[in-house]
Amino acid sequence: MAVSLSKGQKVDLTKTNPGLTSVVVGLGWDTNKYDGGHDFDLDSSVFLLGENGKVTSESDFVFYNNKQGAGGAVVHTGDNRTGDGDGDDEQVNINLAAVPANIQRIAFTITIHDADSRNQNFGQVSNSYARIFNEATGEELIRYDLGEDFSIETAIVVGELYRHNGEWKFSAIGSGYQGGLAALATDFGLSIG
Repeated sequence: MAVSLSKGQKVDLTKTNPGLTSVVVGLGWDTNKYDGGHDFDLDSSVFLLGENGKVTSESDFVFYNNKQGAGGAVVHTGDNRTGDGDGDDEQVNINLAAVPANIQRIAFTITIHDADSRNQNFGQVSNSYARIFNEATGEELIRYDLGEDFSIETAIVVGELYRHNGEWKFSAIGSGYQGGLAALATDFGLSIG
């Protein structure tokens, strides 16, 4: 039975699931009906962060154009450009045992592609969630439903996996940003040119 989290909660992942090494983080969403005339393309991205909360290089930013990070321990499975259908819209595979020691936190984000030019925001998105399941068994371990807390934001930090006393934990963050992916990337230490 999955642990259901709300914003701000933290939960042990590896301590309560001994032997767990490979997980999949699934991200999903639906878009509300609106008359903007543009398709909605939401994207999941992953930032691999050091102790200081920043990436050490551009390769620590994992997304649809850079699908692998952490020496192959983190793999983005690809861009879903519509979000149609049930289940996860995008997934990230993580081999927890192979994540290099300098990576202390793995932050998961969802952004709206071309949000400003398309006049789109997370107020037009519903049923957003993140879930973590055991890659080997398919068992869902953690689920975090983001709820309808957003309006004008164009990017969300959903949550993060982080190391604590040799174990991996998950924190449900649910922070919204204006400024889309560029604002997030700058906060996480990337320079966007």
